Order: sequence, then structure tokens, then C-alpha cells
Amino acid sequence: MRLHYHGLMPERIGFVLLPRFSMMAFFSAVEPLRIANRMSGRPLFDWTLYSLDGEPVSASNGMTLMVDQPIGECLDLPSLAVCSGFEPETHLTRPLVSWLHRLDQAGCVLGGIDTGCFLLAAAGLLKGERVTLHWESLPAFRERFPRVDTSDELFELGERRFSCAGGAAAMDMALEVIKQRHGAKLAVDVSEQLIHERLRNRHDQQRMSLARRLGTHNRRLIEAVALMERHLEEPLSLKEIAERIGVSSRHLQRLFEDHLHHTPRQWYLSLRLTRAKRLLTETDMDVLEVGVACGFSSSSSFARAFRAQFGASPMEARRQTED
Repeated sequence: MRLHYHGLMPERIGFVLLPRFSMMAFFSAVEPLRIANRMSGRPLFDWTLYSLDGEPVSASNGMTLMVDQPIGECLDLPSLAVCSGFEPETHLTRPLVSWLHRLDQAGCVLGGIDTGCFLLAAAGLLKGERVTLHWESLPAFRERFPRVDTSDELFELGERRFSCAGGAAAMDMALEVIKQRHGAKLAVDVSEQLIHERLRNRHDQQRMSLARRLGTHNRRLIEAVALMERHLEEPLSLKEIAERIGVSSRHLQRLFEDHLHHTPRQWYLSLRLTRAKRLLTETDMDVLEVGVACGFSSSSSFARAFRAQFGASPMEARRQTED
């Protein structure tokens, strides 16, 4: 999945599968390559699957996939994708870190699919690089690795690193690689075989527009929710939100109740708590740090609000994920 490739054909790509990896993202990356091979009538791509110990790996959907070999036995890969899902850093073993560094020193281009960049960053392999992740994981990644440059693009293809947001974005990245290597016609033909509507570029949005997510085209309501989503760590007052979108506090209240069937306060609090739950399950930040990152002034107020929303304390929610 490297940006440029001028080596022998077929182009070799490695995928290291970590426990609870995203099956959807992995297949979305591989299937376009397989179809490109078939439609071109010659082997353009070849891939090898790795696991930490060479044993089959279970994905987040419970399905188990066979691999070709364990990590550490190959150092001449042109590129390697780290495929992970929930709690990625729990699988960052010393042998894996060592292997990734040796591959990097040998000129291998390393990438992350879905949450794979958590492992690359924790291994110290993303300095000076720009990466993207699934929109749900981006806030946790930015809290955990504030010095790593991130984007909310569908994918990033660089000279030394590549990454994608997971899900169907892995397909978009693979199609872009096919297009760059072997022309737009083949990429379009592969896309049509996949019933993929069009070749999306990296700048296409990961998420639906707010209008579609909220089920309304009310401009002021959309502006209000957008303000809330941008200010989770330092929440705005409802009065300030109303002033910024040019309505009264009473009108803001009616907009939320009429269109979203919640008060603005309830909606805003739910956004903050949802982010808090992701930080608790995807990072090792302590409870107070998570609360502060989501706009709570004390651990007690955070814990009360969290329990009211999810029926469990922040620590209980974290333990449930670990179990």
C-alpha cells in the first residue's frame, strides 16, 4: 500500500492480523487486489498474512482466519499493514515492536488499518508522519498521541507510512493504489465489480453529513450540533451556542425538542459522555483525565453523569471491555 512502487511484480504486501482485528477493513483492503489480479489476467499483487505466533487469529466478529506465518520471519517486504480493532495497544509485544523497527530500517513502508496506527505510534514509528483513523477512534488517538499529526481523511498514502479509516475506506485506499499503479480504467472496473458506487478520493468525508445524521435540514440546529461536537473538552454554555447561531435560548430549546426530541443540555451531555466511553475503552488514560478531556470539572460529577447515562461507573465500563 505504499505511495510508489517500482519493484518486481507481483507487488508484495504483508498484513499482520492482531486479535479482534476488523474483518471488514481487512477484506476491504484485500478484495480489490484479488479482483485486480483476475481482471488484468496476471498477478499484480501478492499478500502474506502474519500473526504474533503464526496461529489463526480471531477477528472482532468472532470469525477466525488462518495466517501464513508468524512475525519476525520476513524482512524484505515492500509494505506491511497492521490490522487491529478494539484495544489495539494490548497486543503491542516486544517481538512485534522489534520486528516493525527492523522492517522500517529495511525500507518497508508501514501502515495502519482501522486502529493499527495506535500500535505504530506506541512503537515510536509515526514521528513526523500524518495519519488517519476511524472517526470514532480519532479523539482517543489524539489524546493518547498529541504530537502525531492526524487527519480525518478516508486514507493517507505517504512515502514511508499509509493509513486508512477502516471499513470501506480500506477499499478506497486499495482502489487508489490500483489506479496509481495500473491506471484508472482497471480501478473503475474493480470498483464496479465490488458494486462500489465511485472512486472516492482521500478527501471524501468519513461520516454522513450532519443533516443526514440528524434527519433534518434546519440550518440553525445543524450549526448548534456542530458547535457542540467541536467543543467537547471545553463545553460552551447553551446561551453562547444560541448567540453564535443567532437565536434566543428559548428558540434553541424548541429546535432540539421539536427535531431531536431531547433538550440541548441532554444532547450535549450525551455527546460528551459517548466520547468519554470511547476514551475509557480505547486508551489507558485514568478516569480523571478522561473526565477533564470531556469537559467535567471533577471525577465525582463525571462518575455521576456516566452512571446515569450507561448504568455503570467509568471503571466498571472499562473492566467490562477488558473482560
